Amino acid sequence: MAPLVGALLAFGAQAAQPQRPPDPPTSCLGNLGAFLSTSPKPCPLAWRGIALYGVVDMGFGYSSHAAAFNPTYPQGVQELIAKFSNRPRWQLVPNGLQRSNIGLAADIDIAPGWSLIGNIDTDFDPYSLRLANGPASLVENNARTLANQTANGDSSRAGQFDNTQGYVGVHNQVYGALSVGRLNSYSADVASSYDPMLGSYAFSLIGNSAAYVGGVGDTETTRYESALKYAWSGATYRAGAIWQFGGYALGNGSNGAVQVDLGKDFGALSLDAVYSHARDAVALSLYGDNPLPAGVGPDNLKATLANIDGAILAARYRAAPWTLYGGYEYAVFSPPDRAFPGGFASLGGYTVLPGAVNTTAYVNNKRLQVAWAGARYALRPDLDLVGAYYLAHQNDYAPPTAKPSACGPNTIAAAPGATPQGTVNGYCAGDLQAVSALIDYRPINRVDLYAGMMYSQASGGIASGFLNSANFAPSAGLRVSF
Repeated sequence: MAPLVGALLAFGAQAAQPQRPPDPPTSCLGNLGAFLSTSPKPCPLAWRGIALYGVVDMGFGYSSHAAAFNPTYPQGVQELIAKFSNRPRWQLVPNGLQRSNIGLAADIDIAPGWSLIGNIDTDFDPYSLRLANGPASLVENNARTLANQTANGDSSRAGQFDNTQGYVGVHNQVYGALSVGRLNSYSADVASSYDPMLGSYAFSLIGNSAAYVGGVGDTETTRYESALKYAWSGATYRAGAIWQFGGYALGNGSNGAVQVDLGKDFGALSLDAVYSHARDAVALSLYGDNPLPAGVGPDNLKATLANIDGAILAARYRAAPWTLYGGYEYAVFSPPDRAFPGGFASLGGYTVLPGAVNTTAYVNNKRLQVAWAGARYALRPDLDLVGAYYLAHQNDYAPPTAKPSACGPNTIAAAPGATPQGTVNGYCAGDLQAVSALIDYRPINRVDLYAGMMYSQASGGIASGFLNSANFAPSAGLRVSF
């Protein structure tokens, strides 16, 4: 699939400022009030090119269909409708607006025009202080029925000390930047930059589940554990590529991946395009059997593998006080290159046993399409109103052996007393939709007070086996950045 082309351009002219004597020098670190009144970029906690940064985001909310809080699950709670979404619940909501994290970033001059760059970024739960670990949340729910599961799901974050990023590199003002290590994919960068909710867990479908857009169909390929990433930007153009070297043995979620990003500026309009290919991409799942099958231990997981090719086109248009967002993803899942009859060690070090590797899920190709649109309105410099709509759709990719009635209405309850949802099989066509709204108030630059809601609904094959098909999740919180 040929790469798509996109574009981005910043605009605006700086008006001439009246001449006046310069202000006396002051330090934004002189006292707490001065520090909080500035934002992290102009006033970092930095020393000789190394900056400490982070976010703490804590909130509280309600879900009409929820599962209990899980401190290892990156989202903590699941506000997007999921298979295990169960009963009404008031709950702590960590990381609603942005993931809580702490990190070190380096940008050190080493020669004229050249600098050494690096980043170590760790995502954590602000209530338990545990590192984000999606595979561990699956293991913790092994042998639990849907109705008894806590929030859980696969993730590229598997308890690493650098579970978001950890890389070093060099940057040149003319030639661009080259980095090596654990790195965000370009699709992950686009997902956060072009999402009206800026990748929020509590208010965005594509922020809550990186399987949509961020991972181009698979959450484990949102970031690569061992990769080379090149990025270049000019006055109106930018381009980049990322290549994952090594496979499962190096802690990756696939056996090889590559992405290309192209962009250009058209005045107030920004466009970006990404082409992506991943080989033997892994999607982990748990054992819902109680007791576990013979020979299966509590730390074992199941895996579905696929080769995934996809493309993303995203747009952003700024016309103060409005910023408009939109995007589209198209991903094709096909059979993987390898079968792994002996199993393998998955992301996080959990064993996928022989016979627990599904390589035939996409005998007929699955085609995933995701679209989104939204807007941010700056009511005041310190107050934004945000709204967004998201849609994910999968085709009917039933295997050739399936009966014509295989995608009929589901008549099998997922739990005693539960109402069957969606179609009887998960490979049938289906949709996942979400609509959200947010008010973000910044009384001081490093502090956000926010409140919003997300309503999500699944249908067809995506809802197959769900306890419930919709969730209404309002929440409010506080974010502090440094």
